[in-house]
Amino acid sequence: MAETLKLFYSTAKVRLGFLIMLCALAGFAVTPGSELTPWQVLVLGITVLICSSSAGAFNQWYERDIDSRMRRTKTRAFVTGRFAASLYWPGAITLVSALAILALALVTNYMAAFYLFLGAFCYGVVYTVWLKRRTWWNVVIGGAAGSFAVLAGAAAVDVTIGPAAIILAVVLFLWTPPHFWALAFACKSDYEKADVPMLPVLVSDRVATWTILGHVVALVALSILPFFYGLSWIYLAGVVVGGVYFLRETIRLHRKPGIPQAWRCFASSIVQLGLMLVTAILDRIILG
Repeated sequence: MAETLKLFYSTAKVRLGFLIMLCALAGFAVTPGSELTPWQVLVLGITVLICSSSAGAFNQWYERDIDSRMRRTKTRAFVTGRFAASLYWPGAITLVSALAILALALVTNYMAAFYLFLGAFCYGVVYTVWLKRRTWWNVVIGGAAGSFAVLAGAAAVDVTIGPAAIILAVVLFLWTPPHFWALAFACKSDYEKADVPMLPVLVSDRVATWTILGHVVALVALSILPFFYGLSWIYLAGVVVGGVYFLRETIRLHRKPGIPQAWRCFASSIVQLGLMLVTAILDRIILG
């Protein structure tokens, strides 16, 4: 039983799901307006986690042929056969996602549920099915999935999305490409074998690292702006520390491209995002 739960946890990319859940909670936290009850906040977090994890499971089910050719992913459950890749999976995933979206609509409002649907659809269909195998724009457009989670959290409070939440959504949109491109740089040989057109596979290291750096500069600068729309020093401290760290590791990758530094850049992107989201939530909890 414990082993099966571990397989479900990894197959559904639940760790990523918690990050997406934080995106939604941050969207709620930076939106002034009528207070949600603890029950509504709980439902918001759980439904976003369920939808994100369901989309992650669909991603692994659909990409099992790609995963089998990549060293990083060849031990995934659908590749090894520990989970049988039957058509029951997409049916069950669709049903679970639909129930989560419906629950959010009933407990908060239909706009929050609509944004939740868009996030799951963007990752599960737009990114996974339509774009990933066809174009290097895959993670650029697919980055909207995290942005929709922010908007879902904000809309749960007020369907008229405020400037702070919109800025966070744009930051998430800008964050996803350098995050995945750093990973693709570190796993370049894997993506070449799988014939997945990630940017670092298609262009020179110099072009790839310049592109990553440009995105990071833009998102770090933009992440400071919510401070001028009502957030406090708590949030500002988090985004400055995380932003400087991410920027430093990206500059190092540009100056001396290599696999170890690409992994450090990838890790710093997670730290930056985590600090931004957590301090946005703490801002609301501590200062109201």
